[in-house]
Amino acid sequence: MVTLGGGLVAGSVLKMRDEGIGIPAAIVLWSPWIDVTISGDSYYRLNNTDPFIPSALLLDNMSRAYTNPPDQKNPYVSPVYGNFSKGFSPTLIQGGTSEFMLSNFVRLYQAIDQVDIPVKLDIYEGMPHDFQIFLYNKLETYTVLSKMSNFLHHYLGY
Repeated sequence: MVTLGGGLVAGSVLKMRDEGIGIPAAIVLWSPWIDVTISGDSYYRLNNTDPFIPSALLLDNMSRAYTNPPDQKNPYVSPVYGNFSKGFSPTLIQGGTSEFMLSNFVRLYQAIDQVDIPVKLDIYEGMPHDFQIFLYNKLETYTVLSKMSNFLHHYLGY
């Protein structure tokens, strides 16, 4: 499963697993927003560095529109708080070092890796949020697509 809305994908996989309806053979998350509590070091250190997400204040407003603050740590809303020991799809997380959400990528990677589920964190120097879409003519984007293709080929066998 590959899509925009990496947080929605990860939360959906957790919900699918918990409902017993099966999970995808593999997922790819591009710049996923997986913690709507606006927690993590990169929200503060990288404030105003990402050209596609201008400020932490914007994300805070978006998170409040998405769900009520008391519900923001629900793993289906903020998958970084999920229990991955019950299973999860092999995951490729791709993003850039200029993203607000960078520390969340690391936290998700660590949570999945701790329970020995195949996970790869693939980060690109100086790249902003969703560079794979917006900066489609960059060498990094071609590299991301190639790595994504190899990852999916490995797990989907096509």
